[in-house]
Amino acid sequence: MSQDWIFGIHAIEGAIERQPETLLKLWVARERQDQRLADVVADAQSMGLAIEWVAKKTLDEKSKGAVHQGVMAEIKAAKALNENKLAELLERAQQPLLLVLDGVTDPHNLGACLRTADAAGATAVIVPKNNSASLNATVRKVACGAAETVPLVEVTNLARTLRSLKEQGVWIVGTAGETDKTLYGTRLTGPMALVMGAEGKGLRRLTREHCDELVAIPMAGLVSSLNVSVATGVCLFEIVRQRQNV
Repeated sequence: MSQDWIFGIHAIEGAIERQPETLLKLWVARERQDQRLADVVADAQSMGLAIEWVAKKTLDEKSKGAVHQGVMAEIKAAKALNENKLAELLERAQQPLLLVLDGVTDPHNLGACLRTADAAGATAVIVPKNNSASLNATVRKVACGAAETVPLVEVTNLARTLRSLKEQGVWIVGTAGETDKTLYGTRLTGPMALVMGAEGKGLRRLTREHCDELVAIPMAGLVSSLNVSVATGVCLFEIVRQRQNV
């Protein structure tokens, strides 16, 4: 069985609540003794999960220096979905909202985007198979449980996927700093895919050409752009706001 790790109290609480069947074993630092960690251990024990009490140094080594808060869990390795599953996800969704990430390679940004996508009720997150961060332990920790609830779909050819979505009635909105059309002046209701570009590079030319329209977030300060995960949150929740007011 392929295995992975998640670390940190919040991520493990999310896994216990949302996908307990994926948990295999809990590793807990003997040095940490507090109520919040005790509650996590009690929840794990109630579901019959094995608990391994170890020195904090052991967790430091296993987490490779990441912040583990005194607890880690062995977990069944998460897998991104095959692009063939996308049609099924669209069919089940009453009003699809897809987040497309064009080459986001930082696992912290991917995790943050998954967390925001979950909060916004997104149907799925779509990434290219060969130009994206993988679904690893860092992504899962930053996502705080969203990696277990929001489908992550890997596609071989992003441009072809966008073309297919358009044929299925999904409106493709890309973000680009140079366009005069603003996020807040654009109608963002109905079946939609929001396309966000890579850190520092933005959308690739072919991806841009497959968007139905391009929008920009109005910037009032001196910085020219936002971090991709922050920009994703701004855009997704403007879509949520507009959908609630229809």
